[in-house]
Formats: sequence, structure tokens, C-alpha cells
Amino acid sequence: MIWTIFLIFQAVLLYFLLTQRSRSKSDPPLDKGVIPWLGHALEFGKDASKFLDRMKQKHGDIFTVRAAGRYVTVLLDPHSYDTVINDSDSLDFSRYAQVLMERIFNLRLPHHQPSNVSAMMKKHFMGVNLAALNSTMSRHLQASLKTEMPQNQKDWKEQGLFNLSYSLLFKAGYLSLFGGEQNNNGTDPSSVYEEYKKFDGLLTKMARGTLKPEEKRTAQSVRQRLCGLLAPAGLTQDSGASPWLHAYRRLLQEDGADEETQRKAVLMQLWATQGNVGPAAFWLLGYLLTNPEALTAVKNEFSAISTMETSETSLLDRPVNTPVFDSALEETLRLTAAPFITREVVQEKTLNMADGQQYLLRKGDRVCLFPFNSPQKDPEIHHEPQKYKYDRFLNKDGSVKRDFYKGGRRLKYYTMPWGAGANGCVGKKFAINTIRQFVYMVLTNYDLELSDPNSQIPEVNASRYGFGMLQPERDLPVRYRPRNTH
Repeated sequence: MIWTIFLIFQAVLLYFLLTQRSRSKSDPPLDKGVIPWLGHALEFGKDASKFLDRMKQKHGDIFTVRAAGRYVTVLLDPHSYDTVINDSDSLDFSRYAQVLMERIFNLRLPHHQPSNVSAMMKKHFMGVNLAALNSTMSRHLQASLKTEMPQNQKDWKEQGLFNLSYSLLFKAGYLSLFGGEQNNNGTDPSSVYEEYKKFDGLLTKMARGTLKPEEKRTAQSVRQRLCGLLAPAGLTQDSGASPWLHAYRRLLQEDGADEETQRKAVLMQLWATQGNVGPAAFWLLGYLLTNPEALTAVKNEFSAISTMETSETSLLDRPVNTPVFDSALEETLRLTAAPFITREVVQEKTLNMADGQQYLLRKGDRVCLFPFNSPQKDPEIHHEPQKYKYDRFLNKDGSVKRDFYKGGRRLKYYTMPWGAGANGCVGKKFAINTIRQFVYMVLTNYDLELSDPNSQIPEVNASRYGFGMLQPERDLPVRYRPRNTH
């Protein structure tokens, strides 16, 4: 027993000696924290935005922190972002993505070719196929809204805006992308949504590996149920199948993925396609309802284009010019889109900053950009960054505003909700059009208002920083009814 304890002690001591680190002159400022090995992991996970803001005030635009045994170099100078985004030789995106796939979805894709998946996605979510996808989404959105908000409803109906937005968009998106035109896999979208909500609630803990034993069991069982519900999706290419999902299944099969692996990969795509659109629509409607001037401006723009609609077609099935809505949405995303852009350092790299400084990135470390803090919440770039200004991205003449500055220099990246470079969001146009369709349908066909006129937009759940769209700490109660019943 004594010998075993001695060996364990020696192993722990050797580990700390091997992982102990001091800063060299060429390294970014190093902040290891006071707790051995753990470092800043707890503070980082609790509220990444607050923690990284504190580190920036202490060290500047670049620094390295220790978190759970890993060293993460954080870069917060948007003028220097391209040095990370455009380097695919020294910095690798796929390795960290594989870590998350395994932690969240219990998914291993040993023969995974991200470039092949990206090419397939572009074929279905961009170009000529996008119009058909938009039209399919429009039909499912209309059907979902009529089910939730029947035209013969005369009285006000109350519900939380987050649940309303998330559930409607999830179900319509599920039918459009996974269930096909006729819901050919036979799975009720409501059943999938209920299981998905449980899964989504544990997602950040799964990603960080901080699940408690009971939560681990819950996550495993929910994951299995979701994989079972998604099992038939995309298997056949019949008239009701989803073309992109069938193509994705075919890619997985060509890579040698068995049936169980395919189901887990489909679940991953369910989260990737549905995890952000509903929350984004919630925040946009929430900001509009709590900012009457913004709501009026968007409604006026929608009223002007609704006169051109016919009963046979929705105007928003095809491209349409909505600069006011676009600015209101971009401002919403500036305040609520908070993904990490993470790379693994696979070979030593000298990082050339825009100000002329040079820093060494060590092999085995991670590099992280956090656009939510900079540029999106930087007061030098966006005046009064905590405030919602629906016209922030409009010039005085109503044209799109793209000129923003930091340090006297025009910025390439002044907001980055969709990522950038080769790993930017392929489904950006589809997502924007989906949100536009949803908000348009709601505001033109229904009366929607706050249950309490004095309600304010809720605080964000700080634990979700780094995982795409933020979610609220509490819901925002609203009431609604069809416009033509009174």
C-alpha cells in the first residue's frame, strides 16, 4: 500500500514537472492562475466574457492562460485575426472539433474529411438549391405557425418568447432538413424537440467534461433516444427525403461509418443546424418588443414589401432587399452571438500582430479568438456597445454601413457571428432567410406584445459563452393572437 502511494506521488510529481511552464521573451504574457493544473478553468467556464475581459485589461490583446492542464493563447485584436484564420498549416481546426464531437456526441469519425462535407453542404445550402430549401422552410413555418396560432383564435394566448421561437423554428427546421416534405421518417417533430431540449441543456457541460454522474446517465440516455428517433432520416432518396441529409449519409457510408456512427453524426448535424436559429429569432423579437422605435421601423419595412405578395407565393421565398431588418438582425447577433474560434497549434508558429509585435505560439497549445468581446463589444469600434441600436449598421441614407474603425484603421472584422474564412458558416444565407421569414410571418399576421409592457430583455446565461448563440437566464413572457380576428 505504501509502495503504491509512493508510485502515485512520483507519477503526479513527474506530471507537474513535465507540464510546468515559464514564459520566455518570445511568448505572449502567461497567466497560469493559482491552482496547479486547473489554472483558470473554473472562471473561464463560468463566464468566459468577463474572465477574458479581465485578462485583456491585465495583459493586453494577446495572452496565454492555463485551463485544465492546457495552455490557451487568446487573441483579441481583430486587426490580427487573419494571421490565425488564414493559417491552415501551423493551426488546425479539425483536432479540437474532433474532441468536441467525442465529448458531446460520443462520435468518432476516423476517416472524416471536413473538406468533402463542406463541399457537399455548399452544394445544398448555397446557389441554386438554396431557393428550393427556402421555399420548403417557408411552407413548414407557415404550417407550424397555424398549428401554434390558429386563425380562429380570438383571445390572447400567453407563452414564453424563447420557448415559442425555439420550438417553432426547431420543428419547421427539422421537417425541412431531416423529415422531408412529407415527414417521411414518421417521427413527430414535437417528440424530437422535447428530447433535444434536454440534450441542449447539458451541452456545455458535456463539452467541458464537467457532467455529474447523474447528468452523465441522463445525457447518455437522451443521446440514445435522439439517435433512435433520427435513425430513418436521410436513409433513402425517395420523393419525400431531404436531399442534403441523404447526401451526408452517403458521404458517411463512403468513409466507412457504420449505422450507429451515422446516427450520432446525424444528431450532430441536428444540433449544428437547429441550435442557433431559434435563440437568434428569440433575441431579435425580444429586442424589437423592448425597443418600440426598432419594432416600428421593421414593421414599416415589412408592410411595404407585403403589398407585393400574392396568395400563391411568399415574397420572402426569394431574395428581397430588407436593409432595416438586416441591420436589426446584425445588431442582435452582435450582442448575442458568442462562439469561440479555436485552433490547435500543430507546429511552432510566429504570430505577427498588426501592431508589429511578434509572439511565439508553441506546438500543442490552443489558440482562441473571441469576437464577442472584440470586436463586437469593443466601445472603440461600437459606441455604447451594451445598447441595442437597430440602425447601427445603416448609414444616414439607409444604405448598409460597413466602415468601422479601431486605432484609426478600418476593420475587416467588425462583427463575426458567422465565423470567418474556410470555417465560416456555410448555412449563413439559409439561416438569415429563415429568421427573416419567421419574424415577417409573425409581425405581419399576428399581434405580438409583451405580457408586461415594462419587461426588459433578460440577462444571458453566461455558461454558454463560446458555443454559438447565447440563451437567456429566463424566458420573456409575451401574448399573441391572429391579426384578422378582431
